[in-house]
Amino acid sequence: MQEFIDALRSQARHIAPDLARIAYQRGLAVTRPDGTTHPIPITATPVVLDAAEIRRRAELSARLSSATVKMAQAQLQGADAESLLGALSPLERVLAERTWRQSTRLATTRVDYFVAGGTPWALEVNATIPAMQGYSDIAARTFIEVVGRYFRYPEKSLHALLSLNGSNALALYRALLDGYAAERNGRMPDTVALLCRRNDAQITELRWLCERFREFGADADLVHPDEVSGDDAFVAHGKKYDLVYRHLFVRRLEESPSPWVEDFLGTVPGKKAVFLNPPASQVEVKLTFARLSQALAEPALAEAARLTGEELEAVRTSVPWTRTFQPGPTQGPDGERVEDLVALVAATPARFVLKRAWDYGGRAVFLGRSAGTVPYTERVQAAYGAPMTWAELCARTAADTAGGGFVVQEVVDSPPEEHLLCEPNGTVLPTSFFVDYSAYASVGLARQPAWGGVCRGSMSEIVNIVGGGGVLPLITSQVASKLLMAWKAF
Repeated sequence: MQEFIDALRSQARHIAPDLARIAYQRGLAVTRPDGTTHPIPITATPVVLDAAEIRRRAELSARLSSATVKMAQAQLQGADAESLLGALSPLERVLAERTWRQSTRLATTRVDYFVAGGTPWALEVNATIPAMQGYSDIAARTFIEVVGRYFRYPEKSLHALLSLNGSNALALYRALLDGYAAERNGRMPDTVALLCRRNDAQITELRWLCERFREFGADADLVHPDEVSGDDAFVAHGKKYDLVYRHLFVRRLEESPSPWVEDFLGTVPGKKAVFLNPPASQVEVKLTFARLSQALAEPALAEAARLTGEELEAVRTSVPWTRTFQPGPTQGPDGERVEDLVALVAATPARFVLKRAWDYGGRAVFLGRSAGTVPYTERVQAAYGAPMTWAELCARTAADTAGGGFVVQEVVDSPPEEHLLCEPNGTVLPTSFFVDYSAYASVGLARQPAWGGVCRGSMSEIVNIVGGGGVLPLITSQVASKLLMAWKAF
């Protein structure tokens, strides 16, 4: 596909203005608390993968997601349940204690990877509100249409090209329908609500999803917690909704309480309406992910969680060594006995990354090999109010119990890639990006929909879309080949 990338690089200045403008118009943006929006940049250089590889990564994510759900359940029914429950916020804990036994069906999860030497290494599993299905479709669709038209691809065939590339919005919709059918004896919903905060940071994405759900045939609306009521149904503005897609962090209800919604989320399966995903903070907490890694060295953990051979193989081939960060002995990354984990990590900073067990947005993530740099110092200062050496930070985080403390993970060496970033004004900026790959999956459904992935780029190794960076269109090699042929024929 290098010839395709070379063609894009040579023509980037011509396609960048439309890429940036149309992607922003469609919703590739972050919304601020005051309701204003800021564009999320798109690149003129995509990530190109064979469709078979995209499917393989989705299948891998399905096994990892299933294993993570099982591991969370095993811990919550064991003697060590408090270490997991203690990581949660007060309301998250209340809902987890009420619902974890029944919360086995997740319409959508997202596993975030760094790819090293062609191998995807899973960094974490997202299960609460695993977003970006809309962002990914906006980026891919805009890229295919803008590049296709510029490359003189037949206009009447663009729709077929989009279908060939796949759609995460469609996969999400089908997963939600399958989840509804599983809880309502095979029936289909008449109405769908997308539940989110007012001025949610990703509300433009949710509007895009809502529009797509309507195109797919659903009577769908965005709904906010303060609009919902009903004694025996989920009702907003006098309209009853059968299915609710939850894009709402439970902890947000602690900031803006909604007793009705809190009670609604505390009953799984839902009685007033089917809602997906159910509360799943206990699945996403990185302590659970660390236990997956630990299960390779401690078969009793795998047995307690009833992990299958396929799930264990998925962990073995794609999960980097990860442990709860605390003093004491453990098995090290190379299978060696380690007398004290904190001492090992403090002595070899280049090898490890520290992450708060329950946090989001990459705010409490510290790379050992960045110690002494300005970004490292700024992160430590923001977290603890004072600069620290790596050894001092290790001691501090090992004693920090907020959010379940920290986990330590062997760093995945994924070198930066050269891309062309389309700035909001349409100019092209050559950029060295750290690129991650996220693959979607479902848990507890009769079948997996045709999930794809999403790629984010950042100049920082700690990649977060809301905090900066951009979205790279994910294009199948078959689509790229068809676009290239059109360009060569022009």
